[in-house]
Amino acid sequence: MILMFNIVKQQQGETQGPLLPTGLFVLGYFLVWTAYSALAAIAQWGLHIAALLSHNLVITNPLIGGVLLVTAGVFQWTPFRDACMSKCRSPLGFLMAEWREGRLGALIMGLKHGLNCVGCCWLLMLLSFVLGIMNMVWMAIVTVFMVVEKASPQNQWVSRTTGLVLVAWGLWIAAETMR
Repeated sequence: MILMFNIVKQQQGETQGPLLPTGLFVLGYFLVWTAYSALAAIAQWGLHIAALLSHNLVITNPLIGGVLLVTAGVFQWTPFRDACMSKCRSPLGFLMAEWREGRLGALIMGLKHGLNCVGCCWLLMLLSFVLGIMNMVWMAIVTVFMVVEKASPQNQWVSRTTGLVLVAWGLWIAAETMR
């Protein structure tokens, strides 16, 4: 997306160069992810204070973990997520639909793109509370999944199947707690 934005700015023949507008676009994107990260850190702190995180930073209450998995699975099927993902998958389409002139326009576009990106995967990122916040293997698996989901021509199938797996996994964990 950043490269595409920069190319478009270069082709417009800006006299000041595309560096400042591209930096503002990145800043907008960065601000959205920083806000999300701050909220996730607050959630982690709250779970820690409530003694709901283990020493490995995994939720200790299986019912909460199961509910989070089910919620993330159901979210994979929502039209909101599909709308965000469609904008995330098509950088040129996003730029054509959301283009704004000037420095403020670049910042606003970065904010909008960041919101679409967070909108796609915020719940998948919260699964780190179930899988282990510092578990690099699980985080690598989630990252690879997100890349495959974004790049796959069968993306709806990937999203829906993953949603089904997450719901089943969450229900299984929740059911185990009821025994």
